[in-house]
Amino acid sequence: MPKKTATVSIQNVVASASLNQRLDLESIVRVFPRVEYRPEQFPGLVYRLKKPKTATLIFSSGKMVCTGARSERMAKRAVMKVAEELKSKGIVLVGKPDIQIQNIVASGDLSGRIDLEKTTYALKKTMYEPEQFPGLIYRMDNPKTVMLLFASGKFVCTGARSESQVYEAVKNLRENLEKAKLISYE
Repeated sequence: MPKKTATVSIQNVVASASLNQRLDLESIVRVFPRVEYRPEQFPGLVYRLKKPKTATLIFSSGKMVCTGARSERMAKRAVMKVAEELKSKGIVLVGKPDIQIQNIVASGDLSGRIDLEKTTYALKKTMYEPEQFPGLIYRMDNPKTVMLLFASGKFVCTGARSESQVYEAVKNLRENLEKAKLISYE
């Protein structure tokens, strides 16, 4: 039977940003009363956006971490929007945020069944303990990502720093599995 194409869905993009200046978090709380800030529990404040639906942690060091985006573009847009909203309420920001993608988590389906037991022995850098977790952990070198593989053909990819790395990892994974005859398409 001919193989179907793999499906890939980006679940979360984590971006960090630096404003290269210190911030007074108390003054941000005064002009944005809906932000979450409990310094006795956590040193940063949580700034939530409805569009794009993300949460950005802001620290007094001027560092920011944005989570919840579904694409690199959305993550960058969210950080820029937070910076613009801060400026619009009188928070002085010297320059533009320096944004970097730190991690992308994607899930998908290879549309075939995987023999996890054989895969453990055929591929390097794998870990499979079915009594503890039903998936096989595969640490790929090219690109540097971690794949969680399930017998159903479903997978989770983490550690990518660009969307193109996610797709490259899935392509390489599928090629490795096919070359070693570890995946079957029914």
